[in-house]
Amino acid sequence: MRSSILLALVAFGVAQAQPTMRLTLAEAQRLAIQNNPQFSGARFTAAAANQVPNQYKANLLPNLSGNFTSVGADNGSRIAAGALNNPVIYDRVGSGLTISQLVTDFGRTSNLIGMAKLQAAAQDQVAETTRADILLATSSAYFAVLSAQSVLKVVGETVKARQTVVDQVTALVEIAKRKSTLDLSFANVNLSGAKLLLVQAQNELKAAEARLAAAMGLPGELTFVLADEPMPPAIPDRVQGLIDAAIQNRPELKDLRLQQSAAERLTKAEHALFFPSVGVLGTAGFAPAAEAQIPGRYGAIGLNISVPIFNGGLFRARQTEAELKAKAAGENVNDLQNRVIRDVRIAFVNANTAFERMALTQELVKQAQLAMDLAQNRYELGLSDIVELSQAQLNLTSAQIANTTAMYDYQAQRINVDYQTGALH
Repeated sequence: MRSSILLALVAFGVAQAQPTMRLTLAEAQRLAIQNNPQFSGARFTAAAANQVPNQYKANLLPNLSGNFTSVGADNGSRIAAGALNNPVIYDRVGSGLTISQLVTDFGRTSNLIGMAKLQAAAQDQVAETTRADILLATSSAYFAVLSAQSVLKVVGETVKARQTVVDQVTALVEIAKRKSTLDLSFANVNLSGAKLLLVQAQNELKAAEARLAAAMGLPGELTFVLADEPMPPAIPDRVQGLIDAAIQNRPELKDLRLQQSAAERLTKAEHALFFPSVGVLGTAGFAPAAEAQIPGRYGAIGLNISVPIFNGGLFRARQTEAELKAKAAGENVNDLQNRVIRDVRIAFVNANTAFERMALTQELVKQAQLAMDLAQNRYELGLSDIVELSQAQLNLTSAQIANTTAMYDYQAQRINVDYQTGALH
């Protein structure tokens, strides 16, 4: 019997021999933000989105290009069949510069720039959402590890206590002949159940440590020594303040609101397609080798006005599409806001329940310990059977596990409230 306990302890000792990391919650969160590839990817995506406004802004700046042309032309090319051909194609070598400048497109480009800036700001909020998700996952895994470690400690003490009972009953059966072998069998069953709990607790601890390591972007297998966090105060009595904070601060809502504004700016930009586009074009250069008809130097400047007349309804369809997408974006904001309110209410209820559970489980442990002491005394005096003692042991173990997990559950629920209200950053 003791050999199985020793094997479990040896297995636990091997696990402890793995690389150990000592952390506080703040350090775990910092490592998660530093190492998690999801956040790095979100930041790169946000940085890329911030380059899009510059692409649209380039249309408002002068466009300067250099040209070099060398032509050897056959005279017959001027009358080639199949197209309207340039009647003046000469042998020449020429070079020069061409500059163009948009004067106005009646707000289309400026609206596209505004749209891109809003989309870039929305992508920043996506990065903030990713950050909050990582912090929530890290914090939840942190408290899960603490809870699993506490449960493992409780179960380890339970195994020792039940082994002691087995030893006592064995002595009473084999030496004093005061107990039956049935009592010994019940005691061994209880011990085996405790050993099974020990194996399960070890497995749950390893799983929790794996989740914490993954949240922090650490792929290797680690053993954690975690510091307990101060117990947060009770949650506020009214949920409405939390809902107001969530509606104002949740990065997902900020993202969709910015996307809605960007869709509205795109609608304005598409409407501007119906107006003319005015631009200035200038060119200058020289032709060092050419026909006599071509001067050695040249230059020209002109004003170009492009007026849309008919394109098969393309611009109207594009504007209508943009308007419908803007309306859809508004409905997405309303839908997410409703879901945020729901999530805040659920988190509020769960946190309140977890807070009340701490006091209840403390009282449960107190009563279970009292019942265990009484059952132990009654059994030793021969006033009760092993079943009563076994039930008292089971009740005490369950109460201790519930009590040790209640504290960490409340801390995890409070972290979730901070996440749901947009305060986790």
